[in-house]
Amino acid sequence: MTAEPKHKYTLEEYFALDRNSEEKFEYWDGKVWTMSGASERHNIIVLNIASELRTQFRGRGCRAYPSDMRVEVPAYPPYRYPDVSALCGNSSIKTTSGLELLTNPQLIVEVLSDSTEGFDRGDKFTYYKSIGSFSEYLLISQKRPHVSQFIKQSENVWTNIEYNDWGATVELNFTDCKLALSEIYRDLVFEPQLEIVGLEQ
Repeated sequence: MTAEPKHKYTLEEYFALDRNSEEKFEYWDGKVWTMSGASERHNIIVLNIASELRTQFRGRGCRAYPSDMRVEVPAYPPYRYPDVSALCGNSSIKTTSGLELLTNPQLIVEVLSDSTEGFDRGDKFTYYKSIGSFSEYLLISQKRPHVSQFIKQSENVWTNIEYNDWGATVELNFTDCKLALSEIYRDLVFEPQLEIVGLEQ
């Protein structure tokens, strides 16, 4: 994320900026920043997940969206750009200042980085909970094969399952599809020896 020059943006200024640019921008309390500069590893993971979901969703009445899809977040307005979002059934699209916002995602996926992990696990997760349809959250590590899955049980109760094994499979709760870690991390190589050396220093 790259901060824009200090300027208190109105929502209409932000909408115009986001609507007329090829870049993605996010907004909060008059501040605007670009959602750019993702690593190659990050992009491979996002593409793997979106592609795998799209393949498994065929004929099921479900759909997956890449990070260009704006998702309305009532507690963090006006909208965010999750790495991947998905739902089964009919999508609900709201138009704001000529921009389409998805209002009913069931699954949201974020690929973690050093700069965003704390926010994605904490405040952003809390904000996402204000989406009425939101019931499942996947946090994907770039550093090693690791997935945190959060499943909504009731209004204030979410269960957490951790996956650390390359051979593990995440069973999605909102639909009967699965994401194998080997597919999530397809085409990526991890070097655990480098991590061990780093810990010994």
